[in-house]
Amino acid sequence: MRILHIGDVVGKPGCQMLQASVKKLRDRETLDLVIANAENAADGSGITPKIYRRLIDAGVDAITLGDHIYRRREIMETLNTKSNIVKPANYPDQASGADWMVVEARDGTPVGIFSLLGRVFMKPVDCPWKAADRVLEQMPAEVKVRMLDFHAEATSDMQLMGRYLDGKVSAVLGTHTHVTTADEQIFPGGTAFQCDVGMTGAHKSILGRKIAPVTQTTLTFEPSFFQVATEQVELHGTIVDVDPATGQATSIKRLLVTQEESREM
Repeated sequence: MRILHIGDVVGKPGCQMLQASVKKLRDRETLDLVIANAENAADGSGITPKIYRRLIDAGVDAITLGDHIYRRREIMETLNTKSNIVKPANYPDQASGADWMVVEARDGTPVGIFSLLGRVFMKPVDCPWKAADRVLEQMPAEVKVRMLDFHAEATSDMQLMGRYLDGKVSAVLGTHTHVTTADEQIFPGGTAFQCDVGMTGAHKSILGRKIAPVTQTTLTFEPSFFQVATEQVELHGTIVDVDPATGQATSIKRLLVTQEESREM
């Protein structure tokens, strides 16, 4: 089976790119499941119920989130009532949202999906490694395909999580930095790994934001509003092939789709 994990969807440009591309990609790449990290989908920070519905209608099967999960309070009900969206599992038990989900792929395979926040250069959270152990214990044993979105800043955190879970999950794919890494690989235990699958949004930018205000604030320390950029919009993600019988990954590759390529698909 083939699973696409789309990197951080940033603002309206990222959402529109996803809406224009996902269904075409499902056919072109014979995808069985599409996961998207959408914590930056609402004007660059958070997600709303309307955006959640648009992404699902566009062909996304499951939505993962990160440290900006609660920037839009209106998403709370969606987090508490929908079965295809999760909070980071190392957030407090009382926080809105489920720790993990099981979504049925196009070929009928159940796929377990969860997200975790890293600790280095991030806000204080519970231990992601202990949370990973807890989630994997809770998932039904018959769910062999298991995907982790590790939302982390430091590559050391990401690599450590990948090695720690090697053989226990099908893939550990990083998000959060908005920069695609070229370290995709399959570890000895059959776990696909990549530090960061990249960003879906405007790449003529500073991590999806307009260059000028970010530069001005950095140079002067004077606060400004970092608007979402709109130029050179691209979809970035990673495709993992998994043996549904064992849950082991058999291949991993980076995916980049430009606006022009999307129109031509």
